[in-house]
Amino acid sequence: MTRDVEVVAASDTQEKLLQDLEDSKTLPLWKQMTRLNPPAPNPTCVPFLWKYSSIKPNLLRAGQLVTEKEAERRVLMLINPARDAPYTTDTLYAGLQLVMPNEVAPAHRHTAFAMRFIIEGNGGFTAVHGKRIKMEQGDVILTPTWNYHDHGKDGSGPMIWLDGLDLPNFQHFPVHFVQHFAQSRYPAEDVDSGSSPIVFPWARMKALLDGDAVEHWVSRRYLRADGREVSRILGGCAERLEGGHLSPWRRETTSAVYHVIAGSGYSIIGEQEFTWEKGDTFCVPSWYRYQHYASEGQTVYLYRFDDKPMIEALGFYRTEDTDVESLVKD
Repeated sequence: MTRDVEVVAASDTQEKLLQDLEDSKTLPLWKQMTRLNPPAPNPTCVPFLWKYSSIKPNLLRAGQLVTEKEAERRVLMLINPARDAPYTTDTLYAGLQLVMPNEVAPAHRHTAFAMRFIIEGNGGFTAVHGKRIKMEQGDVILTPTWNYHDHGKDGSGPMIWLDGLDLPNFQHFPVHFVQHFAQSRYPAEDVDSGSSPIVFPWARMKALLDGDAVEHWVSRRYLRADGREVSRILGGCAERLEGGHLSPWRRETTSAVYHVIAGSGYSIIGEQEFTWEKGDTFCVPSWYRYQHYASEGQTVYLYRFDDKPMIEALGFYRTEDTDVESLVKD
C-alpha cells in the first residue's frame, strides 16, 4: 500500500490538485493569501467627482418624464465608476432626490438609516413617523431606521437634496426590509425644526463653524444633544475652509462623501486632483490620502457624511499617524 501511495504521489501535480479542489467546491488559501490579507486597506471604489451642473438638468428632465407614482423615489444615484449600484464608496450610498410641486413621495420605512442634506428649493417637507419637518437649504435631516417617512413639496419650483444611506452594508448583511404604508402619507403634525432631534439647521452649524474665525480650517461633527453620533452606522460633519488655504492632510480607514455647500476649490485625493464648485459632490474611499484647497477670496463650506461611527464601533478605525502597537489587544 505504501508503494501505491508513492506511485500516486509521484504522478500527481498541483494542476490536478487544483482541479480536484474546484470540483469539491474548495479553494486553496495560498493562492489568494495576498488578496485576502493585503498589506494595507485596499478599497474597490475609487475617488470620483459628480458635477451638479451635469446632473441637475437630467434630474429635472426626470421630473417631467417620470411621475412620482412610477418612481416612488425620484433619485439619481451617484455610483462609483469602479462598482455597480448601490456603491458610492464601499460602505456609503449617495443619490440626488427630486420632488416637484404638489407631489408626494409615498410613505415607506426601511432598515437602512438615512441622512439628507437639503441642496436647493423652498416649500419642501419630509414627514418622519408623524413629525412633519420643513426643509431649509443647508439643513441635515435624519431618517432613523424603521421610521415611516414621506416627502412632499408645496409652492413652485423643484426641491432637491442629497440622500446618504448605509445601503452597501446590506449587500453583505442581507437583512434589509422595506414596508409601504397603506396611504401615500403617514399621519403627521408640523414640528419646529429648530427643536427637533432629527434636524440639524444650517444656520446653527454655520454659526459654530464661523465661531472659530481665527482658524483657517474648521470641522464640526453633527452630534445628538448628548454628544453621541447621529447613528451607530453613519455620521457626518461640516467644514469651513478659508480662501487661499489648505486643509490638513488626512488618511483614515473611514470613507466619506463630500458635498460643496458654498465656494470653489479643489481636492487632492490619492494622486488625482478634483476641481469643484458649489453643488458638486465627491467621494473619498477608505485609506486614500486627501487634502482640500479653497480658491482665493472665497470661504468654502463642505458637508460630509461618513461611516466613522461603524468603523470605530467595530474597532477598525485608524489613521496613517496611529501608533499601530496601540491596536494590539490582549
